[in-house]
Amino acid sequence: MTETIAIGRGSESDTWIRRFHPAPDAALRLVCFPHAGGSASFYFPVSNALRRSASLAGRVEVLAVQYPGRQDRRTDPPITDLNELADHVARALAPHADRPLMFFGHSMGASIAFETARRLEAKGSAPVAVVASGRRAPSRHRAESVHRRDDAGVIAELRALSGTDPSLLEDEELLRLFLPAVRADYTAIETYRAEPDATVSCPITVFTGDADPHVTLDEAEAWRGHTTGAFELRVFEGGHFYLSTSPALTIERLSEILQRHVR
Repeated sequence: MTETIAIGRGSESDTWIRRFHPAPDAALRLVCFPHAGGSASFYFPVSNALRRSASLAGRVEVLAVQYPGRQDRRTDPPITDLNELADHVARALAPHADRPLMFFGHSMGASIAFETARRLEAKGSAPVAVVASGRRAPSRHRAESVHRRDDAGVIAELRALSGTDPSLLEDEELLRLFLPAVRADYTAIETYRAEPDATVSCPITVFTGDADPHVTLDEAEAWRGHTTGAFELRVFEGGHFYLSTSPALTIERLSEILQRHVR
């Protein structure tokens, strides 16, 4: 059985960071940020694929962020402010900045990755790159209110996005445990407002599905204005969770970016 390491339970890093396949000699750490309602385990397949990669095995170590209110943190109160989430993650990653870091965030995770990158850059530990997936640029806003819906409305949104195991949505006991964290996540992302001129210096690559109802190509392209470095947009076939329907292609494209930064 593969060991999952919660890097302890005494420090902020221990609480917020998960590591599925330790790679002590890795040259780079890929930090993965889950979507709203998501958990660190969403990125287990990414970690598993990279550890088996002919070109990247042992050279890249995957760290996954675990937000409060889910899985092994189900008793921790959820956080409803995205900037507060980024503050915590930035502090939790400080001990791991002895190696170059690269960020991958999907949906809400893309925004948290961006804000975390800004915080680390201010402290002189900027990531080498940010991959923002399935999320419009921080400067682009829509009027969204999923967090204000009743439970049935939140569940309907999760069904529409097809990113949650259907069996979970049918289990009332699990839903009672799960929904407070989901609602907190939607509150955080739907009330988040970035500074219009907020930038990072590292390159940003945007992954987006061509049929994502939450991100137009124009909204994805607008990430260009949030970096003073290089920018690239990659469009996949699929909706908001294109990366779950085309996992091999997503890993292939992510690996190409990792190769640029692994020394």
